[in-house]
Amino acid sequence: MANRIKLPAPGGVGRRGVVQAAALGVSLGASLAASQAVLGVRPARAALPAHPRFRLVFVNHVTTNPFFTATQYGIQDAAELVGADTQWTGSENSIAAEMISAINAAIAAKASAIAVSLVDPHAFNEPVARALAAGIPVFAYNADAPAGSGNKRLAYIGQDLFKAGQMMGQRILDLVPGGRVALLIATPGQLNIQPRIDGAQDVLRKSGRSYQIDIVATGATVNEELSKVKAYYLGHQDVKGLFSVDGGTTQCVAETMEQYGLAAKGVRGGGFDLLPRTLHLIDAGHLDFTIDQQPYLQGFYTVMEMYAYLVSGGLVGPAEINTGLKFVTKGTVAPYLATKTRYEGSSSAAQLIARSGAIQS
Repeated sequence: MANRIKLPAPGGVGRRGVVQAAALGVSLGASLAASQAVLGVRPARAALPAHPRFRLVFVNHVTTNPFFTATQYGIQDAAELVGADTQWTGSENSIAAEMISAINAAIAAKASAIAVSLVDPHAFNEPVARALAAGIPVFAYNADAPAGSGNKRLAYIGQDLFKAGQMMGQRILDLVPGGRVALLIATPGQLNIQPRIDGAQDVLRKSGRSYQIDIVATGATVNEELSKVKAYYLGHQDVKGLFSVDGGTTQCVAETMEQYGLAAKGVRGGGFDLLPRTLHLIDAGHLDFTIDQQPYLQGFYTVMEMYAYLVSGGLVGPAEINTGLKFVTKGTVAPYLATKTRYEGSSSAAQLIARSGAIQS
């Protein structure tokens, strides 16, 4: 157990004594932290206030999707730090009614806090309002209801999806000077991906260049997505670029590029997320980029914000948190392939990953 320094009660000693005692506490705390770092010991939670064991419920739209493996690891790691229990629930197939049932169950069980992936602009307004009325704070993660939707969630933690789409649009400008460009999306209208395609179109249309933009819906399963991507290419062989806004379709774009040798023909391609097949095909030169939307942080940061809000009685937060993005290219993909980690969802092992070389922005 971590050492504790008990300061005298106010009035028991002079100001100088209090300052000396506080300084001693800081010194011992620093020494303890240093020794823990040397020994590889996890820091104790002694600095955190005593609190009930919070129960944090995460309601997800695709509970078994491998993208969220890293998110669940982030949830687990943060919950261990702050002393909380978590539940992962929702729908396997993005069915709003199933997600609402999960929210209702969390309210009935008096969850400490709820996090919801708000993939529909209005479906979750009423259950979120009921949770808040019951005194349960609700946060959005991964997907957020648009401004003006009426949803009263306290904060959103996740990628700025429209901005991410704009950044992909800027990358498309660099890769494709003009002509036919396909923007591919698994499920149009779904709020975890639709803002990206909107952002990409915004940049392309404002560029002043001559683009013919085709919006292609690919479907919710990989087999369906692959057939739709191939069919699109075979029917539009004048296309200059294939760019996806979701992980499954991105993998299918890469596989189509590989099958038909499109990179060698000058066709450019890119998309989102870190499916292993996508990363290998970037390394092989078949896909120009994918975007890492930091799924681990979407879980970790949400738990930390829930905890801070709960333990402070609502005084700390809520705050919007943009988990950002990283472009992964042939020049930067090697670390993703070389190391299996829980931070990218490729391993369950908790480990310190040593970094070497220059830091790339």
